[in-house]
Amino acid sequence: MTKAKITNEEALAFHLEPTPGKFEIAATVPMTTQRDLSLAYSPGVAVPCEAIAENPALAYDYTNKGNLVAVISNGTAVLGLGNLGALGSKPVMEGKAVLFKRFADVNSIDIELDTEDPEAFINAVKLMEPTFGGINLEDIKAPECFIIEQRLKEEMDIPVFHDDQHGTAVICAAGLINALHISGKKIEDVKIVLNGAGAAGIACIELLKAMGARHEHCIICDTKGVIYQGRSAGMNQWKSAHAVPTDLRTLEEAMKGADVFLGVSAKGAVTQDMVLAMAPNPVIFAMANPDPEITPEEAHEVREDAIVATGRSDYPNQVNNVLGFPYLFRGALDIHARAINDEMKIACAHALAALAREDVPDEVALAYGKSLSFGRDYIIPTPFDPRLIHRIPVAVAKAGMDTGAARRPIIDMETYELSLKSRMDPTASILRGLNARARTAQSRMIFAEGDDQRVLRAAVTYQRSGFGKALVVGRQDDVKQKLEEAGLGDAVGELEVINAAITPHLDTYKDFLYSRLQRKGFDLKDVHRLAARDRHVFSSLMLAHGHGDGLVTGATRKSAHVLDRVNHVFDADAAHGAAGVTALLHKGRIVLIGDTLVHEWPDENDLANIAERAAGVARHMGLDPRVAFVSFSTFGYPVSERAEKMHLAPAVLDQRGVSFEYEGEMTVDVALNAASQDAYPFSRLTGPANILIVPARHSASISVKLMQEMGGATVVGPILSGVDKPIQICSTTATANDILNMAVLAACDIG
Repeated sequence: MTKAKITNEEALAFHLEPTPGKFEIAATVPMTTQRDLSLAYSPGVAVPCEAIAENPALAYDYTNKGNLVAVISNGTAVLGLGNLGALGSKPVMEGKAVLFKRFADVNSIDIELDTEDPEAFINAVKLMEPTFGGINLEDIKAPECFIIEQRLKEEMDIPVFHDDQHGTAVICAAGLINALHISGKKIEDVKIVLNGAGAAGIACIELLKAMGARHEHCIICDTKGVIYQGRSAGMNQWKSAHAVPTDLRTLEEAMKGADVFLGVSAKGAVTQDMVLAMAPNPVIFAMANPDPEITPEEAHEVREDAIVATGRSDYPNQVNNVLGFPYLFRGALDIHARAINDEMKIACAHALAALAREDVPDEVALAYGKSLSFGRDYIIPTPFDPRLIHRIPVAVAKAGMDTGAARRPIIDMETYELSLKSRMDPTASILRGLNARARTAQSRMIFAEGDDQRVLRAAVTYQRSGFGKALVVGRQDDVKQKLEEAGLGDAVGELEVINAAITPHLDTYKDFLYSRLQRKGFDLKDVHRLAARDRHVFSSLMLAHGHGDGLVTGATRKSAHVLDRVNHVFDADAAHGAAGVTALLHKGRIVLIGDTLVHEWPDENDLANIAERAAGVARHMGLDPRVAFVSFSTFGYPVSERAEKMHLAPAVLDQRGVSFEYEGEMTVDVALNAASQDAYPFSRLTGPANILIVPARHSASISVKLMQEMGGATVVGPILSGVDKPIQICSTTATANDILNMAVLAACDIG
């Protein structure tokens, strides 16, 4: 599998487009009329102001404080880059803020403080306490980070959490719980060696001691060797607290007979000889980034019984902080916590460990392209496990309530868990799953329009993202020039450019095309022009002959024209059961609409075909299909001859005995709104529809474009379904990212 590659240009473009930065602020209340403004600001705003002044706890009811976290840094220890300063850290802090939103629906703002003075930093953060429900400290160097966090925890009445310390510690603890479970050892008995006495290392060992690890069994090493009682060189109060009486002086000596190694240090710090000297079933958490202290391959080469975790996503057992901090804050915010204490962190670790021991949902296995089950290579859940959002915060909230950290305890935990399930946007996990499937498929993707810069950028990203090989139809010199203009000149040698005029397969293609078109008014000259000069036809011929695995086209010509050209090579028309299904992604919902491409005016049998095609697309996307045949009428009223076919189509599906839910005809609000559905208790739909079958292509087009322009929906499609090979036709207004998404759909063979 090709390893994903990210260039400097791509990284900069990602942060520049479509607008600078990674998030924006959106209003949650209407702000259109004078009345709205009067309620939002003056004079209406005076009422909640006075209420909060009288009772400060009401700030959690009338403001966003209860779901707002500040990500705060001074940039003195940015990732592995060192002291970049406050402004240099801002892209990282913005990134952390969007992770809060993506994984736990926690609103977050990044704040960069331009000071290296701990007192100034502490005072600045303290003054902001009224604004936020929690503080996430980030990328502050040791030992100042210890001083800052401890003081803020003592002096503030909201959770303060330095993720570089405790985030790593929590995930490390979760993995260790399961590693010891597999190896049959108890935490109070094992000998633990930690290499790296910075913020994360100290936090890891402190949390493990809080969970039962014995002080005398824990050996810490730094760049000067073992931290022992009596050592004076390179010491501080935090290291001294973990010094032990021992004759051991080096990491090599400490590793002899060790059960557990924890590394937050540097690449190559652990040798194979050290691993050989460890106890049976050694646990090795080599968490240095970007390269671990020892790779899993190196460790397993000398010890097959080793259980190995790293900080890397391309190895099993990734110790990833995103498994912890979003859900810790979610649980803490939801009980209006005063702090995130050790019991809440330990509860988080145990909940993560328990989750890894359970059966893995099919969608997770599908997303990662492999079967996952509890064992030596799966001791920590994956970051995209959909159960995290409703399992981890519940455990954290319970622990906070049990230890008196909650201002407002949750009474009904079952309802709370259900509310967490409904918070998350399913579209992100679905797209993530499709990307993972595409990487597994490794499809050779044909990009038909190599003279378009958007298409070329999509092709480069497709290949560099590790999805497979990008085959670009065009002229070599033209492709080279356009890539250079796009700032991607270094990609010229990476892409395979196919020139229709000089391909050795042209005669074979023409013979095939002539056999299809000779009785449709096309002579040999016509066929030559189509095969050698029309990129849509040529690309389709490549696909038909197995010279590619999927095709993306349509960015430069209207879809009707492109579909006509594709039909010269494939049977992609209504008569052969093809259909176009468009996915609308909006505010956490996915709704498929069909037919948006092929059928002009379908009858009831065509509508039933379209429903079956759309249901197949939905299932490929991980959705349980619920089809509504929509009209301006609901279940026969008002009566209209034009709506009759929408009434008849479900009866056609009745005869076919399909295995998905369907109902109709009905208006769109009845199809999508659960409250409106309550008026029709006889309906066969068990919930809001996720597939709308519309009367004609014009109504489909109007619906999609109206939602796109007025509603701000993200449009994926039309997805061409019912054709022998994966072909996806883009819109002429498609961005490079839209084209890439269509390539991913083709790679997954969604149609």
